[in-house]
Amino acid sequence: MSPCPPSPRTSCQPQGIWFAPGRVNLMGGPDYNEVFVLPFALGAGVYVAASRRRDGRIALTSRQAGADPAVLSIATLEPGSVSGWAAHAAGVAWALREAGYLAGGADVAIDADLPMGAGLSSSAALECSLALALTELYQVPVPRTELAALARRAENDFAGIPTGIMDPLAALLYRAGHALLLDCRTGTGRAIPLDPASAGLALLVIDTRVRRSLADTRYAARRQACQDAASVLRVRSLRDITDDAGAVARLTEPLLQRRARHVITENRRVLAAAELLRLGEQAGIGTLLTASHFSLRNEFEVSWPQADSAVEAAIDAGAAGARMTGGGFGGCVIALVPADRTGQVRTAVNERFAQHHWPAPHHMDATPSAAARRFS
Repeated sequence: MSPCPPSPRTSCQPQGIWFAPGRVNLMGGPDYNEVFVLPFALGAGVYVAASRRRDGRIALTSRQAGADPAVLSIATLEPGSVSGWAAHAAGVAWALREAGYLAGGADVAIDADLPMGAGLSSSAALECSLALALTELYQVPVPRTELAALARRAENDFAGIPTGIMDPLAALLYRAGHALLLDCRTGTGRAIPLDPASAGLALLVIDTRVRRSLADTRYAARRQACQDAASVLRVRSLRDITDDAGAVARLTEPLLQRRARHVITENRRVLAAAELLRLGEQAGIGTLLTASHFSLRNEFEVSWPQADSAVEAAIDAGAAGARMTGGGFGGCVIALVPADRTGQVRTAVNERFAQHHWPAPHHMDATPSAAARRFS
């Protein structure tokens, strides 16, 4: 049994509680093109309470899943052996075992104050909080960059989700009050000041309540299109293209042209946004956010009607800029809003959704927060 009821934040006494934040990608991606991205951490995320057990098993309980604990033998974990929500957690144990970093079993209780499937990196938050828990529980020191790679392996090879390195690496490297300019090729990141309140601004996350899955074949199709375009252009990835107009013209398929144009121009927008933030010109990134959304909608074709309406309503109500965030086909929108207009923006988005008879969106104030850590 789990050491606690299915909420790590109860009065029970586990041997430790770990937390990893969700994230918003302010701009950039998709990260499998080895591009630059600019995410920041949310204050919400996934909590893991854990204690040691001696029988070589890992027992997983999730408040959100609401089911009986999944009790698994660590020695027999293999890709495809676990399905559903537990695959992400079991995959972490498997990846740590394969790397020689898992010293024993554990009772694990999982809780979250982050909406699942909303494009806010809930699966990476789970994987990173659990990776920290299992290594710190047995005092096995592992560099955070290596933990991120193992979390990605759990997602890719065990759970079968073809994601990139951005989410786990960012979750483990964030600094409060900053975004992270992350080079997805080298795995290195640089903290970029992000303090919208100091400029009279606010970041608002709008959850459209359209749920998505990165197992969706549309996501894999875009990844393949980017690989095909890079192959035609004879580069390792689209990140290596410097002459976007000339490169796109060499692609004869219109679909590959659109996919490549988005990746190439988005990488430039990320670097431009990071420079504006470095100079303290936070309001200036608004037009880049909106341009990014139009490119995601028209060129990469991963937006969805609720996101487009939320972006349009937010801008009409005075937002400096807005874009969808996450892998697409559902999830959230991030809007940069003058602090005194946040109420108007929320109202305008709600009214736009009501006009379409869609479920009301959820709103979340987003304050750039710290990386994964031991909570208690």
